[in-house]
Amino acid sequence: MLRTQFEEELLNLHNQFYEMGMMVSKAIHKSVRSYVDHDKKLAKEVIERDELVNELEVELERKSFEMIALQQPVTTDLRRIITVMKASSDLERMGDHAVSIAKSTIRVKGQERILEIEKEISDMSDYVKKMVDNVLVAYVKTDQEDARLIAKMDDRVNEYYESIYYNTIAAMKANPETVVSGTDYLDVAQYLERIGDYVTNICEWIVYLATGKISELNSNRDEGPAEYK
Repeated sequence: MLRTQFEEELLNLHNQFYEMGMMVSKAIHKSVRSYVDHDKKLAKEVIERDELVNELEVELERKSFEMIALQQPVTTDLRRIITVMKASSDLERMGDHAVSIAKSTIRVKGQERILEIEKEISDMSDYVKKMVDNVLVAYVKTDQEDARLIAKMDDRVNEYYESIYYNTIAAMKANPETVVSGTDYLDVAQYLERIGDYVTNICEWIVYLATGKISELNSNRDEGPAEYK
C-alpha cells in the first residue's frame, strides 16, 4: 500500500516537472517573439507568468525533500527525486533568462534596428526551444542516448551566438546609431546561449538518472552537474 502511494507521488513529481518544462518552453518562445515583434504586451505576460514557474520549482523542491525524509527511498527512487530537484532548478533559471529577454523588449525604444540580426536571433530561439522540448521528452523516457544527442546540439547554439556577436559588432562599427539596439542583441543572444547550457545540464541529469553516473556532456560550458562529482 505504502509503495503504491510512493509511486503515485513520484509520478506526480515527474508530471509537475514536465508541466514546468512546458511553461518554460512557452516562455522562451514568447519572450523572443515579443522582442522581435516589439510586443510589450506579450513581454509583460512572460514576466507575470514567471511567478508560476517559480512557485512550481519551490513546490517540487518541497515535495522532493518531504519524500526523502518520509519515505527514505533507495538507489533508483532516490536518483529520480534528486534528478527532479536538480533539473527543476535548471528549468527555473531558464525561465529567468526568458524574463530577461522580455524585459529587454520593454526597454526597447525606437532605436535603429538590424533586421538580419533579429532574424538570426529568432532562428536561434527556435533552435533553443527545440532543444528544450526534446529534453523534456528524453526526460520522460529516461532516454540517455537522446540526452547525449541533445547535449551535442548545444554546439550549434554556440555557433549562433558567435555569428550574432560578430555581425552585431560589425554593424555597430559601421553605424553608431545601432549601438543601443546592438547591445540588446548581444544580451538576448547571450540569454539564449545560457538556456542552451541549462538544457545540457538537464541532459546530464538524465544520464545520471539512467546510469547513476554524473558525466560532463559538453566541455564548452563552465558550470553544470559536473561540479557535484
